[in-house]
Amino acid sequence: MGERLFLRLHDDPLHGPESGVPDDTLHVLPVAPALQSHVSHLMMYRETFAPGHEMRERVLPDGAIRLVFNFGDAPSADDAPGQAVEAIGAFAAPAVVRMRDTVEGLSVALRPGAAAALLGVPAGEIAGRAVHLDELWGGEGTTLLARMAEVRGDVARADLLQQALMKRLQKAGDSAPPAAAMHAARLIAAADGRQALREVAHAVGVGERRLQQLFHAHVGLSPRAWGRLARLHACLRALRLHSAPAWADMALDHGFYDQSHLVNEFRALCGVTPTEFLGRRVSVSSKTAR
Repeated sequence: MGERLFLRLHDDPLHGPESGVPDDTLHVLPVAPALQSHVSHLMMYRETFAPGHEMRERVLPDGAIRLVFNFGDAPSADDAPGQAVEAIGAFAAPAVVRMRDTVEGLSVALRPGAAAALLGVPAGEIAGRAVHLDELWGGEGTTLLARMAEVRGDVARADLLQQALMKRLQKAGDSAPPAAAMHAARLIAAADGRQALREVAHAVGVGERRLQQLFHAHVGLSPRAWGRLARLHACLRALRLHSAPAWADMALDHGFYDQSHLVNEFRALCGVTPTEFLGRRVSVSSKTAR
């Protein structure tokens, strides 16, 4: 059984040096202009493992809601079995994904605020869990998967999916993501999670309690959890430039109280300590396609 890290940084829609995924297994596809306010990226993945071999992939959280369409063997996450089509809610914790045989699929990352229009439910209703897409789309998820499986080529499959998403936006009517929630999410991310929530609430013209409600409905995480992820990802971006960082300085430079706070956040959000993270990153980054 192998194990590797997989990480999408907030400024990188694919993967960084922290990923041990072979370079030829992931392909980012263009998002149609009509969907760009709701979809941050589309990604095809395709990988085959040796018979009897299982790969464990630790996926670090980035706060996005995803739609996943599996054409091959559906990976399982933690203790939950894989599903052919699913909506994966926003997570603020790592997930261990287990893959075997042939894994092939299309992943759609939604922007904050897109859940209501594209899924028909508030983001908070699926937070921290994976839901079979047919439960939200009334059986249309399985039908769409079958249609995509019948066509050849990643681009053709992505086109079918994007047409289906655009139809859902049209049915939703006024589907623009809510301005206050989106502005607040952008402010927190731009500040790397270091701006006080009361200041964020004031900047978007709402109270702190209303800000909590907006995030639950449209982001699927609390403002505090969103800020914790933003701070972590800022730290992870900095680690790309440092193979042997001074952890105490790194902690203070990125808004942690001290080194212990940094270590505790890594354990909570990555499932490993900072030192273990760096060790695994170096180990898996040296691997190439099998």
